[in-house]
Amino acid sequence: MAKTYFTEDHEWLRVEGGVATVGITDYAQEQLGDLVFVELPEIGRKLAKGDPAVVVESVKAASDVYAPVDGEITEANASLSADPSLVNSAATGDGWLWKMKLANESQLDSLMDEAGYKAHIG
Repeated sequence: MAKTYFTEDHEWLRVEGGVATVGITDYAQEQLGDLVFVELPEIGRKLAKGDPAVVVESVKAASDVYAPVDGEITEANASLSADPSLVNSAATGDGWLWKMKLANESQLDSLMDEAGYKAHIG
């Protein structure tokens, strides 16, 4: 069964079978405004926790999205190349950014659950 985690940097991860699907939260996409471009990561790229993984550009600003844990990119959401607004309309669904194979599942212990994240954003 998939379990969802959140970071202080407003990313979510849905983890199932050692693979995390990663995206930005509804709160983050609301702060950014309408997305006009998503620079997707390359497949096979190894990331350490905190590495910039993706750049999202909105009408307001460009922002890095960081790797929430160590791992290797296994898939990028190609539909965002044609329609970056999917992140705005379905941030925690079809607007996911990338999938990664986890290198160290114990890093998940430092992340928040949904209740913790809601308290974090107030």
